[in-house]
Amino acid sequence: MSAADTASAGGAAPRAAPVAAVRAYWQEHVTDWPITRARPGTRDFFRETAAYRFEKLDYLDRIAGYGDHAGEDVLDIGCGLGNDTARFAAAGARVTGLDIAPRALELARENFAQRGLQGRFVLGDGEALDFPEASFDFVYCHTVLHFTPHPERMVAEIHRVLRPGGRALLMMVNRRSWMRALHRAMKVEIDHLHSPVFHWYGPDRFRAMLDRFDEVDLRFERFPVRTLVHKGAKARIYNLAFVDLFNALPRRLTAPTGHHMLAFVRKAA
Repeated sequence: MSAADTASAGGAAPRAAPVAAVRAYWQEHVTDWPITRARPGTRDFFRETAAYRFEKLDYLDRIAGYGDHAGEDVLDIGCGLGNDTARFAAAGARVTGLDIAPRALELARENFAQRGLQGRFVLGDGEALDFPEASFDFVYCHTVLHFTPHPERMVAEIHRVLRPGGRALLMMVNRRSWMRALHRAMKVEIDHLHSPVFHWYGPDRFRAMLDRFDEVDLRFERFPVRTLVHKGAKARIYNLAFVDLFNALPRRLTAPTGHHMLAFVRKAA
């Protein structure tokens, strides 16, 4: 692994952290959603966080395939509040949500109860899953790999718990993204950049980490959308100038700069 592939935003060496530090961070910050006004755990809180997430990550409903797993066993690693998990459950999947933070699981269970959904929620570390081999048909791991100390261990565990022919959707942040360039040039904020672990991977490094899978389809997503959080002149320049200008460019030119790298993978049958 090259230092460039996992450097922090400031160019320093990658940060290492014990599992306890990662758990403590997310236990404290799982409710840090800048757009929300409602008290955590309320119906309005879950509605606001889901609306913000799926508007900001506008590609998810288009490509994540939430409705494609009815009757299957689905594992959501790093389930957080359970908003993504709920989409699988609502479409008929048997879902298991796993998170390292007890507070996240408490909120995810409440989220499901308010929606009238069924799901199992388990406290655990995605780098050491407490499930037998071949337990799941599909594993969803979005917005997690760049926050775990050893992403390659988590990928190996995902491969282990998948059934033969099973599929997974894995996401990693792209060190060559437009977002990282803006952060460096204009100090644009990146969510949880100062968490105990934050990896930046290049596409080649990410693809190499997935070589145990029989099929790998790597796509770039997360392109600029108008900010709803920030105000003032900087936000207006970002919304009216940068977002529109960027999205007017041919996607074939801008695609490799997508902030999120999405890997659609399949385990050999």
